[in-house]
Amino acid sequence: AAAAGAFAGIFQATKKLFLKERADRGQTLEFVRRNAANGLSVANLVAGLSSVLCSLNREYQHSCWLLLVGFLLDLADGAVARQLDACSALGAKLDDFADFTTFGLATALLLQPRGVLDGLLAIAYALAVFTRLCFFSSGIPFTYRGLPCPYASSLLASTFLLTGGNVTLLRVTAIVMILFMVDRGFYPHDKVLESQLWKKAVYAGGLVAVLFAPATVASGYCLAWVTSYIIFPFAIWSCNT
Repeated sequence: AAAAGAFAGIFQATKKLFLKERADRGQTLEFVRRNAANGLSVANLVAGLSSVLCSLNREYQHSCWLLLVGFLLDLADGAVARQLDACSALGAKLDDFADFTTFGLATALLLQPRGVLDGLLAIAYALAVFTRLCFFSSGIPFTYRGLPCPYASSLLASTFLLTGGNVTLLRVTAIVMILFMVDRGFYPHDKVLESQLWKKAVYAGGLVAVLFAPATVASGYCLAWVTSYIIFPFAIWSCNT
């Protein structure tokens, strides 16, 4: 009887331990699910801050690479949040803050402001991104009002890399991107990772190009990608699934 009681006690203790581990595992998985998108937003934020530091140290090519990485992270962030049903007010604020840091401040520093006019252009670019993020709500599902700032940033970074840092051309391009961002024309939500297979292939190609391809190939690929969205948004990138 004593042996049976001891065995029963061991069984109950093992059962409780197993159930506790199972509950802990479930809580961990739930935490990961809820914060996966936030983790990508933080990674985007870190890329933006690193890009700022690179620009302040005049390492503009490194800054451009970080902006392209931020562009890919931003596309993945939204897809992960929607697929895991983990959208939240905190996540939206974190994403906007990361976007402003990376695609606003860090991108504006690529313009290399040296004088008053250059500084005003950099400020205007950052304010255009701020306006686009905070005040342009389309009210139409899967549609943006104004050009999304990650595309403008990626275009500037790609242009910088392809032209060897031609600041004059970059500033002219920045002015055009400001006009696109503050314009209230509609752009489709491309949903690259949640749409047709060819869009996922485009994203995968961009990821491989940015991580492994030479600078010319990677920047040319990203420039063609974002230009096609900017010039032919609905003809090519409408959100058909």
